[in-house]
Amino acid sequence: MPEERFKYASVLLDAGENIRALSEYLGHADPGFTLRTYTHLMPNSQDRARKAIDAAFGPAAEDEGGDGAVPVAV
Repeated sequence: MPEERFKYASVLLDAGENIRALSEYLGHADPGFTLRTYTHLMPNSQDRARKAIDAAFGPAAEDEGGDGAVPVAV
């Protein structure tokens, strides 16, 4: 049973679920306990940040000028 909970937590954290929600799903009274228990399963924050920026600006932002410069409205 503990292996199933561990897998459940790891799948949700990998999918981006937040600790507070995961804590509720697992029946933990304290999200801090959940964080301490499963923090090693959390995706790298740098990867999450990079994915968020890519999703927001994506390849279209890179194709705008081709030189990497940010277009400025005049």
